[in-house]
Amino acid sequence: MRVIVFGASGMVGHGALHACLRDDAVTEVLAVVRTPLAVDHPKLRQIVHADFTDYTALQDRLTGLDACFYCLGVSAVGRTEAEYTRVTHDYAVAAARALIAASPDLTFVYVSGEGTDPTGKSRQMWARVKGRAENDLRALPMAAYMFRPGFIQPVDGAVSRTPLYRVLYRATAVVHPLLKRLLPRHVTTTDAVGRAMLAVTRPDGDAPTVLRNPDINRLAATQR
Repeated sequence: MRVIVFGASGMVGHGALHACLRDDAVTEVLAVVRTPLAVDHPKLRQIVHADFTDYTALQDRLTGLDACFYCLGVSAVGRTEAEYTRVTHDYAVAAARALIAASPDLTFVYVSGEGTDPTGKSRQMWARVKGRAENDLRALPMAAYMFRPGFIQPVDGAVSRTPLYRVLYRATAVVHPLLKRLLPRHVTTTDAVGRAMLAVTRPDGDAPTVLRNPDINRLAATQR
């Protein structure tokens, strides 16, 4: 299986990338990045790319792919709705369209988040924008899964790029095992998210098209 990962330098993308590199069924991983990753692995191929709305120059490198794990994203804090929409919605839809043209049988996994609102009625700007992205991706002619994780504990060296989140994750690292026992429906890890992404690409994968933490943890357990 050949997989392409967007956002591999981020916390969730780190989990997806390393889950792919550890999985024997994955033969090649393409990471689309703005700057090269400090990762060296025989299966990893890095594509340094600047314009995430235009993949014309990469089209011949996007053929023969089986899955896309789209983990690229930013915090909505301090951004206008237009700025946040460009990264969260426009980039994702552009990538999906390019991939459909080059690899029409590809499975597309998009990471949004718990609280995403596909009805467009939420007072939270980020929830509306991610809901719109989900709707537009699901309308495309491809197999698409929407991951809506709640609390994600970074493991295996994963680090959030948002300073506030880094503080939060450090503060909760010690109590994470307790949180996992007390709030199993709301807590997962970057590793579990990555393994669940692989699970939805399997022919025998029993997965809903919208996955929250309980679904993510259940599917991740099947990949051990």
